Amino acid sequence: MTFSRRDFVKTSVLGAVSAGVGRSAALVAEAEQSSPADSPKRPIIICAHNGRAYLEAAYDFLKGGADTLDAALQVVKGPEDDPNDDSVGLGGLPNEDGVVELDACCMHGPTRRAGSVGAVRNIKSVSLVSKAVMEHTGHVMLVGEGAERFAVAVGFPRENLLTERSRKIWLLWKEFHSDRDWWGPGIADPRWQPPPSGSKPQSELWQDRVQQLQRRAADLGIEPEFQLAAVRRVLSPPTGTIHCSALNEKGEISGVTTTSGLAFKLPGRCGDSPIIGAGCYTDQDVGSAGATGAGEENIKVAGAHTIVENMRRGMSPQEAGMDALKRIVRNFNNDMTRLQYVSMTYYVLRKDGAYAGVSLWQGREGHPHRFAVHDGTARFEPTVGLLKGEGQEWPPLPHIPDELKKDSIYLK
Repeated sequence: MTFSRRDFVKTSVLGAVSAGVGRSAALVAEAEQSSPADSPKRPIIICAHNGRAYLEAAYDFLKGGADTLDAALQVVKGPEDDPNDDSVGLGGLPNEDGVVELDACCMHGPTRRAGSVGAVRNIKSVSLVSKAVMEHTGHVMLVGEGAERFAVAVGFPRENLLTERSRKIWLLWKEFHSDRDWWGPGIADPRWQPPPSGSKPQSELWQDRVQQLQRRAADLGIEPEFQLAAVRRVLSPPTGTIHCSALNEKGEISGVTTTSGLAFKLPGRCGDSPIIGAGCYTDQDVGSAGATGAGEENIKVAGAHTIVENMRRGMSPQEAGMDALKRIVRNFNNDMTRLQYVSMTYYVLRKDGAYAGVSLWQGREGHPHRFAVHDGTARFEPTVGLLKGEGQEWPPLPHIPDELKKDSIYLK
């Protein structure tokens, strides 16, 4: 029996799929200091908070001798395959036309290779597709229809990625988004103005809008226990991303980032997640870094690459990440009127096992930004924030009253 080259590639990729595939200082006042001087541990995996549930199995996989990229992929595939996680993969919130578009990239430290895909439709496991681009083509990045066709050619099935829940949230947004879409002007545009305060008291404005949207969510058939969460996604369209870096006992390191991007984005939009050097960057000699948050702003500072190069020059993981955040602040000339609408979190892992999670904003009291770690014990840790307090949602809306922040709509 003979195999064509394409058959060989398809068999290899499907085989890989079936195989399954620094400790932060507590407060902003300590943000300029290095991470605590605990002895770094290997192996270790760090990731965004939405990968916490998948760390245990991935860590055992890594400790058992698995490749570092395969271990990182096992973490991010969890949210990608979960229809109830509308931040990545299956069930991701769609673009403004109601179509789910996914992005991903990966870097394999031991072989110094990379793969990336952008604006992919109808393929669930785009993190694995980015690895297939790395392993089975002479390219680094494929996008759009070409990326989808490549994925199908090597064995990935086409699937409808828009779940019924995400479709209903999109319909709710479509009816009520008004001028709060991604057509701009964006906050970096000189023409941008902060949102007007309105004539009603802020609490009344928010109560009216929440109640209106909740009634319509019920009409659309969104289940009662999820209606407030759906309303929140309409009022404050979420970004959805997961990054993971994995380091084994031998010092081999890899990283991967995958996303469904900004909810209700313009069709074809790619943020930082598929951009090597922005959403993810790994150098076997130094370490790995990745990002979640405002993709456009991260692209402009080449955040992940900047962090790794900072570590190459001797900065600690925390110092390296804080420097990248300061470059974002610099790009807005320290204008807090605009920066309040920017979010960014970096996940940094050095080759010796030292790590850090840093964020532009510290988070609100009692709800700090977090990332997940497993170095023998799986846990959440708070990020170190460059700026005190909590950023605001974008597209901009009136100031959220403190009494409404206590509502369950802001806790889901």
